Amino acid sequence: MNSIRNIAIIAHVDHGKTTLVDKIIHESHLIDERKETKELILDNNELERERGITILSKNVSVNYKDVKINIIDTPGHADFGGEVERVLKMADGVLLLVDAFEGPMPQTRFVLSKALELGLKPIVVINKVDKENCKPDEVNEDVFDLMYNLGATEDQLDYKVVFGSSKQGWMSEFWDKPTDNVRYLLDTILEEIPPAPIREGSLQMQITSLDYSNFVGRIAIGRVFRGTIEDSKDCILFQSDDKTRKVRIKELYTFEGLGREKAKEVKSGDICAVVGLDDFEIGDTICDIDNPIPLRRIAVDEPTMSMIFTINNSPFYGIDGKYLTSRHLRERLFKETKKNLALKVEETDKEDTFRVFGRGVMHLCPDRDHEKRRIRISGW
Repeated sequence: MNSIRNIAIIAHVDHGKTTLVDKIIHESHLIDERKETKELILDNNELERERGITILSKNVSVNYKDVKINIIDTPGHADFGGEVERVLKMADGVLLLVDAFEGPMPQTRFVLSKALELGLKPIVVINKVDKENCKPDEVNEDVFDLMYNLGATEDQLDYKVVFGSSKQGWMSEFWDKPTDNVRYLLDTILEEIPPAPIREGSLQMQITSLDYSNFVGRIAIGRVFRGTIEDSKDCILFQSDDKTRKVRIKELYTFEGLGREKAKEVKSGDICAVVGLDDFEIGDTICDIDNPIPLRRIAVDEPTMSMIFTINNSPFYGIDGKYLTSRHLRERLFKETKKNLALKVEETDKEDTFRVFGRGVMHLCPDRDHEKRRIRISGW
């Protein structure tokens, strides 16, 4: 592979972000076309599919014209904004996806400001130009005004605009000249987004996200900023308050297509997943054991509200739902904290009651309208 492009997609809820990723995946032939596939491929948990929103950031990579493109699909809802800020650290550019009718929304402003502060190069994708009464040219002007007001540099303001319809599967230079694929967008990414720099020297990999497996435990995900990380090698984990400890990389994975592929080493510029660190935090740096130099830490957004979770003591308890005891409730809540960074759980003076802290109603209560659906979705 000649080079790597790391790009994050940011947009407001329901502006077509995940649908666009679907079309890029199909364009890159990552899925066997002979097999039946569903829409919203990256929204792979039950709650995401039911509500049609992205909650957790995800990584997928495609190979196009001998270039590896790491795509980070990020949440658009304000309650999950903490996910966006952290994963932007892994990117070298962003696709700013905007609805051709609604234009830039408040959440777009918040996330875009973070991207501009990091100096990321934007590509503006004005989506859903097939909708009635859409106004792509006016929306483009609104996006320019927004970037100017947010203090974008001259280089960032000189962005490329791509028009299209994710639903219909096309992208073009002109909104009134549709094509039959999304290759124009992929070509624009190769032209506009700078290749991930290859930095030689001692290892520096910052943990910006995590996953959890029942088989191997917590999995650290991040970008290698300098040097090369190797499988089965001892490293230094630089933690908060300048604490350090020796760790061994048990397994190393790169993102290939929709899954992960085991690797012996990962060079600077690429994004990878590391198994074997156990007790780590977001913002920690994996360093060379002989010359440990940490990167500046990144902050995890603090919760903004809390709710009390307790066992079902209503007159109808036992009629529906799988788990009814405080032990199951405790296990489910603390299991969620292993991969949901913005969620915090505290025990109270009652064994069957827990105080749960999160970043909003959507974060804490997936479905406020239907109690039975909420129980089913959460697995309680």
